[in-house]
Amino acid sequence: MAPGTLRAVEDCSRFFSRSARAMRESAIRRAGDVRAPDLVSFAPGFPDPSLFAWDEFRDIAQSLLDGRDPTVLQYGPTRGYRGLLELLPEILAERGIAATVENVIVTTGSQQALDLCGHVFADAGDAILVELPTYTGAITAFGNTGARLAGVKQNDEGIDLADADRVLARERSGGRRVAFVYVVPNFQNPTGNLMSRSRRQALLEWAARRDLLIIEDDPYGSLYFDDVASAGDSRPLKADDREERVVYLSSFSKTVAPGFRVAWIAAPAAAIAKLEIAKQSADLCTGGLDQRIVTEMWRRGTLTTRLPLLRATYQRKRTIMEQALRRELPREISWPEPKGGFFLWASLIEPIDSDLLLPRAIGHGVVFVPGSAFFVEGSGARFARLAFSWPTVERIELGIRRLAEVVREACGVSGSARPAAAPAREADSAATKTVP
Repeated sequence: MAPGTLRAVEDCSRFFSRSARAMRESAIRRAGDVRAPDLVSFAPGFPDPSLFAWDEFRDIAQSLLDGRDPTVLQYGPTRGYRGLLELLPEILAERGIAATVENVIVTTGSQQALDLCGHVFADAGDAILVELPTYTGAITAFGNTGARLAGVKQNDEGIDLADADRVLARERSGGRRVAFVYVVPNFQNPTGNLMSRSRRQALLEWAARRDLLIIEDDPYGSLYFDDVASAGDSRPLKADDREERVVYLSSFSKTVAPGFRVAWIAAPAAAIAKLEIAKQSADLCTGGLDQRIVTEMWRRGTLTTRLPLLRATYQRKRTIMEQALRRELPREISWPEPKGGFFLWASLIEPIDSDLLLPRAIGHGVVFVPGSAFFVEGSGARFARLAFSWPTVERIELGIRRLAEVVREACGVSGSARPAAAPAREADSAATKTVP
């Protein structure tokens, strides 16, 4: 190595842009990258790989890769593979959303959809309203635009519109343009919260009065649990949007497989045209083979027929995690019952700080995401997100036992001296009051 080379590498930060210096690492990625022998990970919201349609994937890939259609492995249109674009209005119609091909664009995962929306709809210095707590991927994507993220409280019905008015007034009085409000109405990441039907309508009316754009992120809407929710409960905001002020994001990652990186945006045609230009500079086009495999999954009816299995499996895993928590930590942790999706939002008793608890948990062979990662105003230390989607039921029970040991140590309670479990009904009642 030439003299001075090492110093140059170490000092390369002087070449970074202001936006690069402000970039934040994903807390979920950081926790998910932890490696240790026999580690039980509740950190990443990964689908269960045993639910992937492996046989169908092989069959579809074999038919696509027979060489008869050379465009399968060629560059494709930025807007997306035409076959998929023509199917998306049909998929949206099943969710109550009216759309045409001109109203949709395919993205490379929903993370790209968030990034494109941030750059198309927000300027540096603008304010973006987000729920407290909210998805860390949105925090990263929107924060990288240079916008200010302003947190709005939520309760068990969804975003708190009285607090939204307060935050909106504060931001506008400070001279900031409010670019949009970002919400995850269905089985929110991280809380698992399901926005009520009345709150959805109220949000649409509120946004109309305040003349605000809504970014609706909906990766989990199809994964409702039939013991507490139904398809009607997860009807998208976009389905009742009469003023074209909702930009709707969804994905195949949670229902087909995340490795295909196929998601989409539904929005007014003028917005889609601008998003397409932004995507041209981002990746030119989403992988053509991925899009074709997802398209064939839909055409064959494979996705629709497999959804009941996905719902039942994740519902069972949620139940196993809840039962383990009630058994092991009846006094130390409470939570709102997840009605769908992948996550349980745990509220820890004081004085436990989930950021301080995490290294100790890793030492005991279990990892989670601390709640502070999901709050844009620096709070959340008493919360933890536990993903039940990926581990097997046996690993869930093992991981909760390990987590319980760490929590009891933090509380100064030994395993043998832990209090008796509360009755299930009482525990459920307490859990429903913990969504911030």
